[in-house]
Amino acid sequence: MRTIIIIFVLTTNILAEEIIGIPRVVDGDTVHINNFKFRLEGIDAPEMRQTCKKEKLKISSVIGYTFYEDYYCGKASKESLDGKINGSKIKCVSSSKDRYERYLATCFKDDVNLNQWMVRNGHAVAYKRYSKEYIPDEDFARENKLGLWQGKFLRPEKWRKLN
Repeated sequence: MRTIIIIFVLTTNILAEEIIGIPRVVDGDTVHINNFKFRLEGIDAPEMRQTCKKEKLKISSVIGYTFYEDYYCGKASKESLDGKINGSKIKCVSSSKDRYERYLATCFKDDVNLNQWMVRNGHAVAYKRYSKEYIPDEDFARENKLGLWQGKFLRPEKWRKLN
């Protein structure tokens, strides 16, 4: 049986909603809790059909050449978020909706900010057009070659425009 808790909080004239429940992970930046659709605010994850390239073989002798193979990075992103949540309840806090009527939210599993976790581990990028909040986490993932940063990829926003 699924439990859903809705809490309305009034802070500085903004109505924030907190929804708690076991989510269905749609992709790396979208979850549904019952009839509520949440877009993880400030991040952008690869699309489900998006492919990226990961390092397959590196020849580091005199040649210095790297071979890459394609993989579905959108699927990998979704699986990472789903694995992190692992069937647990999460809390999503939202104060607005996007043009698709999804709640823009920061979601938490216990004390872990899932938006930040996705970017910091390279499963999503900072959505710089809308927020600067997760840029340090993207820098960390890039510098440490985590997730997407292990290979080559188009930023999801650019991939959507081309496809």
